[in-house]
Amino acid sequence: MTALFWRDLRLALRAGGGFGLGLAFFFIVAVLVPLGVGPEPTTLARIAPGICWVAALLASLLSLDRLFALDQEDGSLDLLATAPLPLESVATAKTAAHWVTTGLPLTLASPVVAMLLNLPAAGYPWLVAALFLGTPALSAIGTFGAALTVGLKRGGLLLSLLVLPLYIPTLIFGAEVVRRGAVGMTATPPLILLAGITAGAIGLLPFASAAALRMNLR
Repeated sequence: MTALFWRDLRLALRAGGGFGLGLAFFFIVAVLVPLGVGPEPTTLARIAPGICWVAALLASLLSLDRLFALDQEDGSLDLLATAPLPLESVATAKTAAHWVTTGLPLTLASPVVAMLLNLPAAGYPWLVAALFLGTPALSAIGTFGAALTVGLKRGGLLLSLLVLPLYIPTLIFGAEVVRRGAVGMTATPPLILLAGITAGAIGLLPFASAAALRMNLR
């Protein structure tokens, strides 16, 4: 499992699709939003929590279709399915590699995006905490969606349609954490709910992803 994680990590860093593309998209959204809604500081401060989370959510989608597609193209997925390593562990390793190359860089870069969107300084630590707790759920849900659509032609569009509705609870509670933290309210309740969503996704979705892979590989 550890070897598979490092293999996927090296492939993602060499290709640049997960690390560079996601970060570039994240920053582009932060630049375009003020151009679209206007540079008024109060307006930007009000919408910054939601925009930060929507940008992170969409950035995490960019590399999902590559999670299993490349392995299927070169035959590695069939070998993984017949290897002693359970497919649940394969899905977990894929999720971890996707988060390290996508979710973690977005989390570390979020204060810069928050500054561009004029988020109040009090919301910065809450934004980092919310993304750190919430983006693993995005990766786990995305891995499940990628397992469902592996082998399908034009599966990227279908993957987005399947995954986006499942992202909604994470988006709601993640943005609420930042909104409350930015105005000085207690953000602990939504943060706990966000952590619960992530724990549930990490605990349950590898089994669902493995079942989807077995179904598609028959």
